[in-house]
Amino acid sequence: MSPEHTPKGLGSIADVTALLASVGYISTPEISTAVYLAHHLRKPVLIEGPAGVGKTDLARSAAQALEFPLLRMQCYEGLDESKALYEWKYGKQLLYTQILKEKIHHLIEDSDGLDASFKKLAGFQDLFFSRDFLEPRPLLKAMEQTGGSILLIDEIDKSDEEFEALLLEILSDYQVTVPEIGTIEAQVPPLVILTSNNTRELGDALKRRCLHLHIDFPDAELEARIVRTRVPAISERLLAQLVGFIQQVRGENIRKLPSISETIDWARTLILLHADVLEPAMVRSTLNVILKRQTDIVEIAGKVDGLLEAAQADAVSTR
Repeated sequence: MSPEHTPKGLGSIADVTALLASVGYISTPEISTAVYLAHHLRKPVLIEGPAGVGKTDLARSAAQALEFPLLRMQCYEGLDESKALYEWKYGKQLLYTQILKEKIHHLIEDSDGLDASFKKLAGFQDLFFSRDFLEPRPLLKAMEQTGGSILLIDEIDKSDEEFEALLLEILSDYQVTVPEIGTIEAQVPPLVILTSNNTRELGDALKRRCLHLHIDFPDAELEARIVRTRVPAISERLLAQLVGFIQQVRGENIRKLPSISETIDWARTLILLHADVLEPAMVRSTLNVILKRQTDIVEIAGKVDGLLEAAQADAVSTR
């Protein structure tokens, strides 16, 4: 996606914010600036931060807003080029080999000697390692999009260092090298978003090629705006209590903090249960929506009354 092909909505940082808001993603100045620069500088964005803060959702929302295809590469240990770049259609190659074997007699039947036969075979079209037999994977598919795309390389920290090295050519020059075919350059460079939950330190070479963006858990005001956008039926009273409680829980010493998506799920759950306010019994019975480890549920269940009081006090003090 080159600057001379700027899609509507990427003309300014304010435009990016409005564009993302149109599909329900509440951006911040830092996020909008990163997306704006990623397009105009033709640089990937490496988004780091805790799990569940909206890193992947940013890529989905940008694709939806720009009406671009989203090509997602989910990373994991042992990921190699056959899963990320391309692989050969072995079944089709085998079929081609069988057809060639059946026809080879007709190809060389008029040849005089071994040398003449080899010359005839050399002149036969070599399709075995051609584009017709290539199965593109997400990274190569992104290079082939003619109208732009969003390339999401999700949880890059779960991959091996060897996969990082594989990415360097793609992120520097927006091209892929297939030894049997040659270099395939992107017609329209994709907008590349990499995400990391910081489970391991990424290499300097990869970081140098990217813009850096850190997304943390939102403050109460921003989280309330996000929930209100995604769950418009929620009352202001319940919204304030819910967000206040979530903010208090994130301050506790538990293993897995509630994500933004889990906050949204909890809001929908409470509406489904016809809750008007947060009551201790209702909170305890629905903690499994926001907490996914039993030890965390037990820890918070014993503190619900105090956390609700603290959330209410914070709500009063910020009015």
